[in-house]
Amino acid sequence: MSEPLVVVEGLRKVYRSGPKEVVALKEVSFEARPGELIAIRGRSGSGKTTLLNQIGGLDRPDAGRVVVAGQEVTALPEDGLLALRRDVVGFVFQSFGLIPVLSAAENVGVPMRLARVPAAERDDRARTLLSLVGLDRQAAQRPYELSGGQRQRVAIARALANRPRLLIADEPTGQLDSQTGRQIMQLIRTLVHNDGLTALVATHDPTLITLADQVLHIHDGTLTPSSTLDSPQQTTAQGAR
Repeated sequence: MSEPLVVVEGLRKVYRSGPKEVVALKEVSFEARPGELIAIRGRSGSGKTTLLNQIGGLDRPDAGRVVVAGQEVTALPEDGLLALRRDVVGFVFQSFGLIPVLSAAENVGVPMRLARVPAAERDDRARTLLSLVGLDRQAAQRPYELSGGQRQRVAIARALANRPRLLIADEPTGQLDSQTGRQIMQLIRTLVHNDGLTALVATHDPTLITLADQVLHIHDGTLTPSSTLDSPQQTTAQGAR
């Protein structure tokens, strides 16, 4: 069995508003390996987004540690976090996050611009990625000219631009109809299994859970492993301790 790409140990996050405290994460621990699609299931406000933000280096926990690709994310300085988000982690958000004035190909190219990839190489990879997600004919179109499912495909292509090892998707199908949402989840699963990526996908849609290799359930900040008999593969996970 391969070494874990992601190791989460004892994560705790507390938000404070005056005298009131809200514990968003309670001693969360689990591991994720290359080639694994993990669904993190829970209702809105359960802690899914907070957990993904800690793993991707967008926020810091109050206690615990996160290791991604051998780097202790929770100990990295700000420039280290920027490099991690640029080179190791790709993000896909529910709101797509595309730049309206840029074409699909230009949106995909943004992370490569930040990484100073030469223009010819950048353009070639953008075309390759759009073809990979089935949008080679939409390369010149702007986001407003695309359907919701097509915009999310562009967002996935953009997330893959710098060849990340970890894909983090926060409710990527939340704005899509059920059929399109399933297509997007199937696309992520295919990319994970073909390219050996690790993907963490937050969702509350039970119809998408069956596509995951591992399912983790989060409720009021506590994470527990759960299984689905319909899942194509079964793996074990270490839940909250």
